[in-house]
Amino acid sequence: MGLDDRKLAVLRAIVEDYVATQEPVGSKALVERHQLGVSPATVRNDMAVLEEEGYIRQPHTSAGRVPTDRGYRLFVDRLSRVKPLSPAERRAIERFLAGAVDLDDVVHRTVRLLAQLTRQVAVVQYPSLARSRVRHLELVPISTTRLMLVVIADTGRVEQRLVELPAPIYADDVLDLRRTVNEKLVGIQLSETPPLVQALIDECVPHLRPAMTTLSTVLLETLVERHEERIALAGTANLARGGLLDFQGSLRPILEALEEEVVLLKLIGEVEPSTLRVRIGDENEIDNLRAASVVSTGYGPGATIVGGMGVLGPTRMDYPGTIATVRAVARYVGELLAQN
Repeated sequence: MGLDDRKLAVLRAIVEDYVATQEPVGSKALVERHQLGVSPATVRNDMAVLEEEGYIRQPHTSAGRVPTDRGYRLFVDRLSRVKPLSPAERRAIERFLAGAVDLDDVVHRTVRLLAQLTRQVAVVQYPSLARSRVRHLELVPISTTRLMLVVIADTGRVEQRLVELPAPIYADDVLDLRRTVNEKLVGIQLSETPPLVQALIDECVPHLRPAMTTLSTVLLETLVERHEERIALAGTANLARGGLLDFQGSLRPILEALEEEVVLLKLIGEVEPSTLRVRIGDENEIDNLRAASVVSTGYGPGATIVGGMGVLGPTRMDYPGTIATVRAVARYVGELLAQN
């Protein structure tokens, strides 16, 4: 059954009131607070239809109604009005993030900012090495048989490894190695480097081949074989802000899910470029999060996505405001990575 404009307006009003008040919404309150242009009896009839269609439900504690996951989904897809950030909010985001001194600082500022602005739990994935490009490779001699390899990605991520050489080499040889690997690998996406690293050995001058072979092994481990992803989390205390109906009365499953990094990566790390994703209640694949909603997006310099970010909270969420905030913060972080 299709819903006419009036019933859609009633559903929008129920969602907005419930999000704002944390109280089940009755027909009398809707008529008093919203310009619906109809009598309370008509609103009650519309609410009966919405309930029959599965968009709202009546919790046993009250005569009022609350939205269901299906009701929130219809609200997000068709009824929510874009809530643009104010100029002051945009300036605050820009100033706060612009003060970051390195990548760690960018990530920690971003996750704190998201938690503060949305009043939800915020999750930010560090830029993934697999999605990054090589900006620079540095070789620092520690002794004649030991080097420090420093890999700097275009996202600002830095990885350091010790290289134990099979035989002593001269300082000039270290310079030759550094120049060779930079000429071959700078600007290349890390996931595309393996054949180029192999070519480094084949094309190397004979007396440096043993050192290049060892260096190439460490390069492959650093550029390709390390799948460890890092996550930053903030705002867990915000989960306790809601009412009794949030999270079906228990925070424990949510908190258990938030302790698992693999869960957090699944929440925010699988976003396509330019896509913002809203998963509501049972739309979440993770059982412990079936009482929560997740708003997530990818971020990165330009059109390149290097990581994900998002917020998690009750299904009773300010979706328009949360969506606008997540989009804006992701855009600013992308611009910051592009500049630096």
